[in-house]
Amino acid sequence: MGRKDIITKEYMEDTEVFADVFNHMIYQGEKVIEPKKLKELDTANVIIPYGADGTAVPYQKYRDVFKILSAMEDENAVYLLLGVENQSRVHYAMPVKNMVYDSLEYAAQVQKAESSHRRALRKKNSDEKKPDSSEFLSGFYREDRLLPVITVVVYFGADDWVAPRSLHEMLVVQDEKILSLVPDYRINLIAPGEMSEEEIEHFTSSFREVMQFIKYSKDTKKLKELVETNVAFKSMDIKATRVMEEMTGMRIEREDEEEKVDVCAGILGLQEEARTEGITKGIRIGAEREQRLTKFLLRDNRIEDLKRSFDDEAFRNKLLKEYGID
Repeated sequence: MGRKDIITKEYMEDTEVFADVFNHMIYQGEKVIEPKKLKELDTANVIIPYGADGTAVPYQKYRDVFKILSAMEDENAVYLLLGVENQSRVHYAMPVKNMVYDSLEYAAQVQKAESSHRRALRKKNSDEKKPDSSEFLSGFYREDRLLPVITVVVYFGADDWVAPRSLHEMLVVQDEKILSLVPDYRINLIAPGEMSEEEIEHFTSSFREVMQFIKYSKDTKKLKELVETNVAFKSMDIKATRVMEEMTGMRIEREDEEEKVDVCAGILGLQEEARTEGITKGIRIGAEREQRLTKFLLRDNRIEDLKRSFDDEAFRNKLLKEYGID
């Protein structure tokens, strides 16, 4: 897992941000999903598909962030399984990647239902109904139901998502008669560069400012105007600040261990003479040094030191010296 992955995963695990993303995607910004009702799940999905020779083959995939939502509607519990995939770059096979994750989750639910029925049948005085031959064979009973799985791809890039957004777009055959028999799979995508201001305003957590910052990161004038006029940038969460830095290549000055950051005061390189990309030569050099440090720390499996280096400048400088990075 690279530096960008660590930073975006840590940020998206925040229940306020996570709920904000799904309220936008499902309810067009209406605050239906409450952060306190979200419970984090293990992101590892494991099922055992069988080969042609009957040999069990362990198969494991990991989501970035996965949570379960329990809501109340008409006195009936409603459950949803919600997943987020963070992307710092476009992924040209994203429909298949997400389809595999979702399919594994559904397969795991079927497997759990089967295991539950088997355990109940083995118990004495169990109220478990006797399955018919088809139910016994599949392990999934006529009245069993699955929890719906919704996965959202959050693209932390300023550019448009130029990769396929559906399985059909990836297929070599585009004959409509053939495609009508091939189930499609479309990704649910959030890409700030493609969103209007009105859409971004649906968000109410720091995710709104993160999306705005990334959206205008290549337009120095608009970005400067944004951070100077939006009061939310006067006190940004440190995790949100890390995401903005990492995804745009900009450095935002702050005090060590500071939990809230004044982005407007801390941005470097937003002077009128800055390069079109909004990154000065000094910032590029600093970013290159940190990228080299990240590679060394990941190579040596020093994950905790990597996390600490994000906010502790003195410790980061110590590591740079340790690895001989000038």
